[in-house]
Amino acid sequence: MDIAPAPCFRLAPRAARRVAALLAAPGTAPGSLGPAALRVAVLAGGCNGLQYRFDLDRTIAADDVVIEADGARVAIDPVSLDLLAGAELDYVEELMGAYFKVKNPNATSSCGCGTSFAVE
Repeated sequence: MDIAPAPCFRLAPRAARRVAALLAAPGTAPGSLGPAALRVAVLAGGCNGLQYRFDLDRTIAADDVVIEADGARVAIDPVSLDLLAGAELDYVEELMGAYFKVKNPNATSSCGCGTSFAVE
């Protein structure tokens, strides 16, 4: 497990607060079977070819890159990190709901909901 330098992937303050709250929820204390980190991954699929996936994950793989900020912990696999280089994870609260949003400079196009994107 590598602790990532800040420029590769960043957490906006709102995202860091929300991730920290999720990880601190009852049943997720250190040593429990709760999540160790929020996993951010890029998978094939969606209407533009690639899509973001967010999961609370109990395990951190040896080759994962871990980003820590203000009590938050995010794990990203090396393949996903290549597609997320320079990106920022934010947390948005709107009238229609709250969600994590990736601001990705590598995306050349994205769908209307923001969960699917393409790169050239």
